[in-house]
Formats: sequence, structure tokens, C-alpha cells
Amino acid sequence: MIHHMAVGTADAATSRAFYEKALKPLGYEVVMEFGPAVGIGRDGKPDFWIYGNQPPAPHLHVAFAARSHAEVDAFYAAAMAAGGRDNGAPGIVAEYRPDYYAAYVFDPDGYNIEAVCLGEE
Repeated sequence: MIHHMAVGTADAATSRAFYEKALKPLGYEVVMEFGPAVGIGRDGKPDFWIYGNQPPAPHLHVAFAARSHAEVDAFYAAAMAAGGRDNGAPGIVAEYRPDYYAAYVFDPDGYNIEAVCLGEE
């Protein structure tokens, strides 16, 4: 199990604004800040960190747990409105499993960001 993860971002302010808006429908918010590092999480636990003004990784995929299909839909809409690029609109991804409901966007650094709900909760 992963306790937390961190990613480098080319532009700290742009990435922070994107993630604050895109992850809000999932209940995520900024929980901590240490210099150029921003800890984002749910329920007071910063489990996703962004480090500003560092070279982005060549490939990164992060999937955030959603509690319902509506949260996945809201994540996708918020991420697109925040400047994300479409990488897969909300829907069932049956090749993974019959109840895998997900949406995918590219963030400002080109990272593949997903929100997923297993079943309708």
C-alpha cells in the first residue's frame, strides 16, 4: 500500500491551481505546504504531493479513488475546466472489470490523471 507520493511540476502555481480545482470534487484539498511542496489529500492526510519548478517525469499515471460515478464525472468536468486535456471521458472500462468507472485527463505537465470508482457507491 502506498502511504503518499510526490511528483515534480514544471510550474508550481499552474499545477497547484489545476489540482485544487480538479480534485475538489473528490474531497481533496491542500493540507500542508513546505516551501515549494504542496501536500494534497482528503480527511487531513496529505497523500499526493507536488513539488514545483522541477522537471516532470517522462511518464506518470496517478489514479484517485472516487466514491461514486458522480464524483468521477465531477472530477472530469473540473479537471477540464481547470485546463486539463481529455484522455478518456467518464465511463465504464469493461476491459479492466465490469464495474470499473473512470475518467482520464492530462494535467499541465502531461501526467495521466484518473479518477476511478469500482461499482456505484
